[in-house]
Amino acid sequence: MKPTNLARYMSRYMTEYLPGIRGFSNNTISSKRDSYMLLFSYLKDVRNLNPDHVEIPELNKDVILAYLDWLERERNSSVATRNIRLAAIKSFFAYVQMQTPDYIYQCQQIRSIPRKKEAEHPLEYLTIEGVKAVLDAVDTTSRSGFRDLVLLSLIYDSAARVQEIADLCVEDFRQEKPSTLRLTGKGSKTRIIPLMDKTAQFVRQYINICHADYKKEHRVPLFSNRNKKKLTRAGITYILDKYVAVARQNNPSIIPETVSPHGLRHSKSMHMLQAGVPLIYIRDYLGHSEISTTEIYARCNSEQKRKAIEAVCPDVIKLEVPMWQTDNSLMEWLQSL
Repeated sequence: MKPTNLARYMSRYMTEYLPGIRGFSNNTISSKRDSYMLLFSYLKDVRNLNPDHVEIPELNKDVILAYLDWLERERNSSVATRNIRLAAIKSFFAYVQMQTPDYIYQCQQIRSIPRKKEAEHPLEYLTIEGVKAVLDAVDTTSRSGFRDLVLLSLIYDSAARVQEIADLCVEDFRQEKPSTLRLTGKGSKTRIIPLMDKTAQFVRQYINICHADYKKEHRVPLFSNRNKKKLTRAGITYILDKYVAVARQNNPSIIPETVSPHGLRHSKSMHMLQAGVPLIYIRDYLGHSEISTTEIYARCNSEQKRKAIEAVCPDVIKLEVPMWQTDNSLMEWLQSL
């Protein structure tokens, strides 16, 4: 069977352009692959088009719009998910446009499809007491319990993304003081994070217990499951959920409805902001490329706003009770009118 032009460009895009030219990580490429597989499923199941025979001209703007509508209506995808799928499609057609002028008008039409506005959700984060409650819920009498305590402490202290924690290897932790953690984030960018002494002590003890036979010439996952495989994002979320449930039962008033590994990242960021750490340092700590991304924490921190306003605004409000309020005879006369 002769390959279609869609198959030819898609193959080069996935195997050469994304990893070789753009340097995208495996996780990013996997996310885009999932989007294209879902598009092909739509073409086959809804439009009765065999993906093996589909040519690029058949994927016009109307087809893509119908696909996006199908995601929301039939699959109950959120607006955020719809926008992620659209971004993946735009990325592919931007590549096609660079490779050949034959489909430039079609590519520009698809790339002009606007993102749908997402509803703003409140930033979920734990107070310091909430973080302590979750960590206190961990039973450290078992080996796996101690691993879980180190894992959750490190997620919070480093404000790392869950995939960055899953990808950690033993050698990414610097045991000598001052202890640091090397994280590899989006776009394979690496950053060095300082750790608090107590967290670093936990990690040292954990490595001595669980990686006693570690040899530097091998990259060994810092956190692994019972099969000696590195923990996945789903596995880390499962571990957190388990202790959040216990903490919520013990302290329901300080544990929000939703607590995720990314919520621990938000929590650390908010706590640094409340402690007076400048946004530019928080940006570097989190691995944000733009300070505007980090500013979301400043916008959400109403207590910080209140203190900032009180610090610069003069006190012009009088709290004295008016004389007529305290004069009983005058009050009686007013009420008789």
